[in-house]
Amino acid sequence: MAVDHALVTAVRAALAAAADPAKAGPMQAYMKSAMPYRGVPTQARRKLARGVFAARPVTDRGSWEATVRELWDGATYREERYVAIDLTGVRAARAWQDPETVPLHEHMIVTGAWWDYVDDVAIHRLGPILRAYPNEMTDLLRRWAADGDRWRRRSAVIAQVGSKSATDTELLAVAIDANLDDPDFFLRKGIGWALREHAKTDPEWVRSYIDSNTTRISQLSRREALKHIGP
Repeated sequence: MAVDHALVTAVRAALAAAADPAKAGPMQAYMKSAMPYRGVPTQARRKLARGVFAARPVTDRGSWEATVRELWDGATYREERYVAIDLTGVRAARAWQDPETVPLHEHMIVTGAWWDYVDDVAIHRLGPILRAYPNEMTDLLRRWAADGDRWRRRSAVIAQVGSKSATDTELLAVAIDANLDDPDFFLRKGIGWALREHAKTDPEWVRSYIDSNTTRISQLSRREALKHIGP
């Protein structure tokens, strides 16, 4: 399907107009990003994105996905990729948040390969699809949990952040189990985060999980998991 080039052009023009070079350098340094920033803060970016999306509403699934991919793959500034993620979440696209859209989200996770992109997509896109289509998504995330790509693995671990009582604890345990022995900081931090969030709903499950894996779970993951409930 055809890319909405007018929308892509409008996004890039709006970001250029809102650019703040004094902020761009520190933002890039903080995120350790090879791609430069325009220096547009999050709230300002979201506001300008809403304006562009309102003026150029998406009308069909094919062109929406093609436009997201163009914004993402053609980005020369990091904010363009943030806006691509914003575009995946517009109201009109809610009907398209299903397993058919997962390859798009997977592309953003694997090629983005950094926590700011990955966490947003995993939690706010994959998570709702998992809750709506558990049969299709559970097997996928089980595979991702043991994948060679650490960002697929982190996504499998944190996808249920925010699921509360709808959390599939069997899937959560499988995703965490597959990564307990990995020394990677982002995986250990993700494990702690996922457990900490679920502890808000079921602290006893989290305590029991940690007690059952006391020799395997890292101190970082344990500390994060127990932050608000104590040992």
